[in-house]
Amino acid sequence: MPSTPSLSRRSFLAMSATLPWAFKSAAADRPIPVGLELYSVRDALKQDPEGTVRAVAKMGYQAVEFYAPYFDWTDTQAKQLRKLLDDLGVRCYSTHNNADYFLPKNINHARDLNVILGCKYVVLAWSDPKTGPDGWKAVADQLNSAAETLEPSGLKTGYHNHQAEFTGAVGQRPIDFLAKNTKPSVMLQLDVGTCVEAGSDPVAWIRANPGRIRSIHCKEWSPDPNKGYKVLFGEGVVDWKGIFQAAEGVGGIEYYLIEQEGSRFSELETARRCLQSFRTTRGER
Repeated sequence: MPSTPSLSRRSFLAMSATLPWAFKSAAADRPIPVGLELYSVRDALKQDPEGTVRAVAKMGYQAVEFYAPYFDWTDTQAKQLRKLLDDLGVRCYSTHNNADYFLPKNINHARDLNVILGCKYVVLAWSDPKTGPDGWKAVADQLNSAAETLEPSGLKTGYHNHQAEFTGAVGQRPIDFLAKNTKPSVMLQLDVGTCVEAGSDPVAWIRANPGRIRSIHCKEWSPDPNKGYKVLFGEGVVDWKGIFQAAEGVGGIEYYLIEQEGSRFSELETARRCLQSFRTTRGER
């Protein structure tokens, strides 16, 4: 049997130097799931929760994000929804939560429901605009405290922005304060539409916070006062290709979520059309 040619040390080192890049490239090629923030179909969800989730899955959505009303579920209800998600092959990576869900009297219930659903992030969906640093410091402290409570169960906290957090000079905006004063494990869930409406650059924000923009609400926006948030994905002014490049290059994106405030179509038809446009924009089939 002929002997195997030996590999010189120089050749081995040269080859090894390329391996991390190879692994990175393979990871970059892995498709990033796209889900729907179920607030987009809130009326349908209220009337028929399971039927709505089935309809969303049939459209091709790979994930869903439940919002505030989920907190009223019992453990049994959460288990029923989890079984449905598993049967459909759909994930729930995160939930949207009111501020009082993070209070000591409520956070354990939120934790239990999110564990049942198989979530990774418990996201603070909204905070009333604060008048100064002390108010935003309290929000940061709340997120950090919740993180300590949730982490033993395998959960992380997150924060979802609106317009107020992006108001002011870059570096001095509330969102900059929150990023600086929260633990690196706290996800900064970017709502693109509100960021753009506030006059900020979502691509610059993503690049300034590498690894922390692990999910994005893909909400479109138009400066036309007759349209605003009522436009479908791709019909507004957002630079989606730039956002995708930044999110997947440095942002640490794990999943995308389409969110819609409403449109000229029904809720479910809006969700279907937005997903179709999203995939076309990303060059997916």
